[in-house]
Amino acid sequence: MSNDSAAVRRPSIYDVADRAGVSHMTVSRVLNGHPNIRESTRRRVMDAIDEMNYTRSSIARALATNRTMRIGVLVDGPGQYGPNSALRALETAARERGYAVSAFSVADDERQGIDTGVLDLVTQGVDALCVIAPRSSSLALLRQQSTGVPILLVKEEPDAGMHTAAVDQRAGAEAAVRHLIDLGHREILHLAGPLDWFDARARAEAWRNCLEHAGLPVREPEIGDWSSDSGYEFGRTYDFGAATAVFVSNDQMALGVIHGLIESGRRVPDDLSVVGFDDLPDARHFLPPLTTVRQDFTELGRRVMEALLAAIAGDDGTERELIRPALVVRSSTAAPRSR
Repeated sequence: MSNDSAAVRRPSIYDVADRAGVSHMTVSRVLNGHPNIRESTRRRVMDAIDEMNYTRSSIARALATNRTMRIGVLVDGPGQYGPNSALRALETAARERGYAVSAFSVADDERQGIDTGVLDLVTQGVDALCVIAPRSSSLALLRQQSTGVPILLVKEEPDAGMHTAAVDQRAGAEAAVRHLIDLGHREILHLAGPLDWFDARARAEAWRNCLEHAGLPVREPEIGDWSSDSGYEFGRTYDFGAATAVFVSNDQMALGVIHGLIESGRRVPDDLSVVGFDDLPDARHFLPPLTTVRQDFTELGRRVMEALLAAIAGDDGTERELIRPALVVRSSTAAPRSR
């Protein structure tokens, strides 16, 4: 490959690490002026940067601005569709702005997960931290950490001392419940996600507020764990009484709810209408195809990256407009049948 061809591809911190024979974390420490680096190692890294600096690369910019051009991301619930999609969208938006992303999944042991994750990411010399799908318990632990970098939370409520960006969870839930009310449903149940999650709490609060505003009865929500299995148990065993519809806090649980309802002899939407949240790629292929709330994760990734760049540049946390989700109406909802 000629030098001209090689110049087309911008060298990354990993390329420099390979050339210098060190880890990418060592390159980050060199770029941040970490004192506990051997001079011989520092020299190898700097030589590798010089050798590979064919263009105004992210490494060159890091040296000029004392930045690593890397964002650290703590992810609660990385196996769930919403957090995983938000992470993928942020990675895409970051690449477009010349940044890389280092992600750390928070373990079930929240204290260990938060402590280990913050240490791991900050040690890499990240320019900022983003927390995707935070829980109230993990956020409380994060507040005890001293990171030295800006922190952004993917949650809709403003948070003192931290930046935020999010999809409007309440607006999405309100659209789902209003759709059911407009169809004529008068007793609408809710299968919530774990209420330690800010998103689950916002959806549950919006469901309750919609029913109360319409003067409709409110049963306490049932609590699932985001999985299809928890939705299945709800659909198969719950005493639905006079209820004719259920708003489910995510599509995975909605899939289980439909399965459980059918197995218990009920039909969707003839006996119960079901609405989910997220618009999984497969939601249109559920039987019946699922009415749900679509979150624009691409736009979320772009907004998060914009807010992170502003925070890195010294923005004090300007309040930003929430992203409006969209209701997608399919065949799992219909007007209630007279009984």
